[in-house]
Amino acid sequence: MNKYQYDYLIVGSGLSGAIFAHEAHLRGKKCLVIEKREKTGGNIRCENMEDINVHIYGAHIFHTDDVNIWEYINRFATFNNFINSPLANYKGRLFNLPFNMNTFYQLWGTLTPAEAYERLESQRKAFSLSHSPKNLEEQALMLCGKDIYEILIKGYTEKQWGCSAQELPAEIIRRIPSRFTFDNNYFTDRYQGIPIGGYNPIINKLLEGIEVVTNCNFNQERYHFENIAPKIIYTGCIDEFFHYQLGALEYRSLQFDTQTKNTDNFQGNAVINYTAKEIPYTRIIEHKHFEFGNQPHTVITYEYPATFQKGSEPYYPVNNLHNSVLYQRYQELARSCPHVIFCGRLAEYKYYDMDDTVKSALICAEHEFK
Repeated sequence: MNKYQYDYLIVGSGLSGAIFAHEAHLRGKKCLVIEKREKTGGNIRCENMEDINVHIYGAHIFHTDDVNIWEYINRFATFNNFINSPLANYKGRLFNLPFNMNTFYQLWGTLTPAEAYERLESQRKAFSLSHSPKNLEEQALMLCGKDIYEILIKGYTEKQWGCSAQELPAEIIRRIPSRFTFDNNYFTDRYQGIPIGGYNPIINKLLEGIEVVTNCNFNQERYHFENIAPKIIYTGCIDEFFHYQLGALEYRSLQFDTQTKNTDNFQGNAVINYTAKEIPYTRIIEHKHFEFGNQPHTVITYEYPATFQKGSEPYYPVNNLHNSVLYQRYQELARSCPHVIFCGRLAEYKYYDMDDTVKSALICAEHEFK
């Protein structure tokens, strides 16, 4: 007689957990998905405000170069043709991102690629080094020179990471792509867009026919949940799973201030970054522009970087040498738990875009059901 109630317990109902649950359900497996928040969807959850789909945990723009990932996610939603073309606001001046001919014209008044390249090279040469860059500041100055660094990188980066650029490792910025065309498309991926109607329908379709329990914290009710299924899919923080016994991994967190505005258009763009350090937020998101909305009101979100503390939400890992070594030690511990599959950005301690998350979940399912 089978002592288990379920074949799989999936901890977390974000993209990773929902995709694995869906793939297991297709194969006739009985799954229970538990979610610590009140609603499913993890960080891609949307809330409808003023008839606008609001990305309540930050802007999520799906983009990928992998046709298989694109075709997979399109099974669950129809995507629009939104192209991410953010702007940077530096002390009241606007610059196009990523760094391209529009940006160079706004910085220097250069009209041709040759003029822009010459100006960029002259700035780079002023910071050429006889040694390997010791920190992010040296790396960035060597790659792009003073103007781009001081106007568009330094303040934003220091806010994002909560410390001086001279304290950050150089490898955080491995390269700074510059385009010598008038192209404001932030991503180079072939496929890009926002699901029409937001991300909730994707999660709902993935979890269709699967038992889901919300307001349920695995780590607080662990003994019960570890005994209801022979296999656990864990999408939370790997260090928390092991009770931080090797030490805590570092994360950065975010805080969001979402406001309804009595205007039909607040800033004219979905995303505007604020690169001056004295502005406490890193960007303002105007959600209606993701779906080309024409509602009479608008909803905006100020996004503030924050120090991660126990009880706050971990959004992205601090990928330095110390944390890389510590994560490898947690990976070794994970090998002693063959009944647990660690899947997703928190469990794998990686800065995943959504297509990476989809791919990781599908690989986990493929390995499990081969």
